Order: sequence, then C-alpha cells, then structure tokens
Amino acid sequence: LSYSNPAGLAWGHEGFQLSLNFQKPWQNRDITFNGTKYEGKASAPIVPALFASYKQDRWALSTMIGIVGSGGFVEYKQGVPMFNVLLSSMLASNGITPDQYKLDSEMKGKQYIYGGQINFTYKLIDCLSAAVGIRANYYDGYYRGHVKATDHPLLGDVAKLLLDVDQKGWGFTPLVSVNYHQGPLTLTARYEFRTKVNPKNDTNILDAGLGSATVAALMAADPQGAQAKLAGLQQQLGAYTAPYQDGERTRYDMPALLSVAAGYEFTPRLRATLEYHFFDDKNAKMANDRQEELTHGTHEILAGVEYDINDKFTVSCGGQRTDYGLSDGYQQNTSFACDSYSVGLGGAWNINEKVRLNAGFFTSIYSDYDKQASYGKETYSRTNYVVGLGVDYKF
Repeated sequence: LSYSNPAGLAWGHEGFQLSLNFQKPWQNRDITFNGTKYEGKASAPIVPALFASYKQDRWALSTMIGIVGSGGFVEYKQGVPMFNVLLSSMLASNGITPDQYKLDSEMKGKQYIYGGQINFTYKLIDCLSAAVGIRANYYDGYYRGHVKATDHPLLGDVAKLLLDVDQKGWGFTPLVSVNYHQGPLTLTARYEFRTKVNPKNDTNILDAGLGSATVAALMAADPQGAQAKLAGLQQQLGAYTAPYQDGERTRYDMPALLSVAAGYEFTPRLRATLEYHFFDDKNAKMANDRQEELTHGTHEILAGVEYDINDKFTVSCGGQRTDYGLSDGYQQNTSFACDSYSVGLGGAWNINEKVRLNAGFFTSIYSDYDKQASYGKETYSRTNYVVGLGVDYKF
C-alpha cells in the first residue's frame, strides 16, 4: 500500500511495519526478420523493493526504495535487423555482396529506473483518507554493440558500426491518492504526474563507416562516383548515429498514471478487487516524438481474488489485460512492446503475529506484432515469467 495507494495506510497496522520483496523475471524479446529469428535474452538478476510505514491514530508516514521502471538487461547475440541491414545495404550499394564477407554482430542494452518515494497519509473522516507524496527517479541505461563486415579476400575489414553509450538522468514524480473504506467496500484512486526524464549520453565509442582499404578501392575504381556514394553514406550513417553522440540527450519520460480500484469483502475470508490503469503515454516525451505514433495511451484492466484458508495461510489469483495502442511507427528494434494477457498465483503464510511470508508467480501471454519496415517485414514477440518472494514484519 505504501507504493500502490498510500492513502490506504490510514486503515493499516498501528505502529511500524516493514516489507522486503524480491522478484526474479525471465524474458525473451525476439525479432523475426525475413525468416531469421534474432533472439533477445532479457534478464534482471533480482528486482528488490523495500517498503516501510509508521501509523499513529489518523496519520501515517511511509516510504519505499526499489526499481520502479524498466528493470533489466537484453542481449541480441546476432545483433538486430535495423543495424545489420543498414551495413549490408550500404555495402551492396557499393558492389560488395554478402557472399564476400562475414558479418559479426551483437547488441545489448540496459534500462533501470531506481526510485525512492515518501508519502504522508491522513484520515480526513472515518471513511475517507488522502495522501500526498513524491518520488525521486534515477534512470541508468546503456547501449553497447557492434556490426562488422570482415574477412573480405581483397579488402580485409570492409565496414563497421561500433556503439558504446551510457545514459543517466533524474526525474521527480508528485503523486496524490484517496481511499474510501466503509464496511466491506473499498474504493481507491491514485494519480501520478508525468515525470520528465532527459538522460545525457556519455559516449565511450561511436565509430561508423567503411574500412580504409574499402574506401581506397572505391576511389581508385571510380573517383567521382565514389565521392558521391561516400557522401550519401555519411549522411545515412549520421541519421542513425545522431542520437548516440556524446552529450546528446534522449527524452525518456515516465507517463502520467491514473489508477482506480474497487475492492469488496464478501466474507471475512474472501475478498476481490477490480482495477483500471491508464498510462498517458501519448503525452510522455520520447526521442524524436515517438510517442505521437501511438494510437492511444496504455489501458490495463486487472482483477484478483484472495482467500484465507485459515488464520495461517492465504491464497490468491488474478489476471491482467494490457493494451498499448501500438503502431508500426512506434515499434523499434531497440524498444518495442506487445499487447498481453497476464495471469498470476500467490500465497502467504502468517508465521506468527509479526511475520508474514509472501510468494507469487505470474506469466504474460503476448500477441505478436507484425511490422512492415522499410527494409522488410519484422515480427516482434515476447515471453515473460516472474517469481516473487517477500517478507512483512510488524513491530
């Protein structure tokens, strides 16, 4: 509650409580291009989060520290089509065909958004509470990879595209929430304002172009024609590499979020919740105003049921539907999404009056996305599995 809806803490445990949680995800983010599958292995060693709160009478103070966005690494050991095709097309336009060289390609990236949040909650009347808070967000990411055409019998190393860029930046999120609780009924709403995040590039390596032997051979064969081709090549490469230049900034805003939910306690042992989220992605700035390509913001519908088997054990299950409003113009090799259905199971064990152990598992079932890119048809696909473990302690 200290993160999802801090206003609900007005009906929480009197005094201190802590919650330490860990998630372990496994993901694939694959791109299929012209029958070739580029397998993207995504992972995060552990995704931790620590929650703490203190309640006294009508007010409560709470905080959280953890990963609040993105959260993982992805690696394409075969590279990605957009860069591989760029290099191959560049060479083909200069008369160098794929059978004349070996293509060595790899791409990997990281995106983590770390957050620290503090909230103040107050019970306005016996059935209504409100909370205000702010979260500091630190973005930490990188892109690292290469595409090399090597081993040409006459030219040796033909061409290359080398990339090693770190990105870091800060953003702050104000948030407000309310909670209505009367008998078995609970109604909640939370709003997070858009967070401006504008990471700056720290470019370690950015090197793109034909090898010196290749340039020399082209100039010797056709000096005037080669000059025109090389000028066009540099213009094309400049468009691809511009976002990765040292000192450049890339917008990576966190969208405004509206979350509303209704919960009902059918019996002292059985509870259910229905929830809706709207992420205003179309008004969250991205590089090159990519957000404008979306047909709408993200809609999520969630439902869950929780049942106390006895005083010691609780079980739960739930589902979620996510619709991003995707389009061809939005999807990119380096960042893409797929609409999904998710299902999860959970359980809790009240070890004693102070300690509670929680565990859960969920998986997402994604819809493949087909895109007609300028260089051919691509299919984006994803898989996702997550195991969670947490412990709550009441003082």
